[in-house]
Amino acid sequence: MWMVILLLVGCLSGFFLFRKNTLPLTHEPHQNLRRLSVIIPARNEQCNLPHLLDSLKSQTVHPFEIIVVDDFSDDRTREIAESYGVKVIPNSSIPEGWTGKSWAVWNGYLHASGDVFAFLDADIRLAPNALSALIQARERSKGVISVVPFHHTEKLYEKLAMVLNMLGIFTFTSIFERRNPGKGLYGSCILALREDYEKINGHESVKSEVLDDLFLGSKFSEAGVPINNYIGYGLVSFRMYPQGIQSEIEGFSKGAVLSTSTLSLLTIIPIAMWVVGLIVSGTVFIFANTSWAVPLFIGYLMYMVQLFYFIRYVGAFGFVIPILHVVSTLFFIGIMLYSLYQVVILRKVRWKGRHIRVGGKRS
Repeated sequence: MWMVILLLVGCLSGFFLFRKNTLPLTHEPHQNLRRLSVIIPARNEQCNLPHLLDSLKSQTVHPFEIIVVDDFSDDRTREIAESYGVKVIPNSSIPEGWTGKSWAVWNGYLHASGDVFAFLDADIRLAPNALSALIQARERSKGVISVVPFHHTEKLYEKLAMVLNMLGIFTFTSIFERRNPGKGLYGSCILALREDYEKINGHESVKSEVLDDLFLGSKFSEAGVPINNYIGYGLVSFRMYPQGIQSEIEGFSKGAVLSTSTLSLLTIIPIAMWVVGLIVSGTVFIFANTSWAVPLFIGYLMYMVQLFYFIRYVGAFGFVIPILHVVSTLFFIGIMLYSLYQVVILRKVRWKGRHIRVGGKRS
């Protein structure tokens, strides 16, 4: 009986956490006169960058300027950016105490002349009316907005991220994060007024943080600037790790453990309940010949149906992975253990050929 209750409570926690807070799309005429600067930090992004730059060219609202900061790429990133006629800034030597991405974004800001900044990761892809929707959402919120993009996947290893992406949605749409003073932003897509960004001294205020986006959010909150996070379904998407499974493991593990430190306890508890239920349901393959088999199988089916509903708004994970969600669950467990090893034992994380010490210093 206790197992049935555990699985039921866990599954219901997911429905309690999930908010279909999609980026609003209106067909009102765009009347904003603010100049938009798009700032893109790019390190070895030859695979992703063309998709983003193509999508920026097709926007219904054209940005005032597009700045690509080439962060010491050793592939064709700079060549590709220059071929699109955008402003390309070579990143300068990274000062002590800065992480690479924060320094790249900061250099982009120093060369920007717009009134509004859109900080976009190079793996972002925008629907034609995405910038218009982003600008209007920011105008309505009177603060800073960020978007959790829809995850476009192609290869099997990319689809393993289903559970991790689902947890990301829970984290950024939880009702309990609305009043959390440590509420974070999703760094792949952020829109902020210049005056708000300069009020907190921008990325310089979080220059040593591995998770610059999460701590940037808390800086805005401290300055009294409202924060709103949306789901990018239908408008903003990304393909996170086309370079291979190693980059996927590095990308997720660098922040998997650290990110929990910024969450409200009231968000952590239902997430933990959902995860425990998910893991327990996956043990049906171990206890198939026991008296626990039936409740475990029912629980496994409940989670499967729930995931099929959720992922419509989260990412393209195919048909097989939601059915065999135990595989994505095992991948999640592996990522968490590896992240814990890096943070607690090594005291540093690895990303794009750099080691970043927990607390900010590079090696």
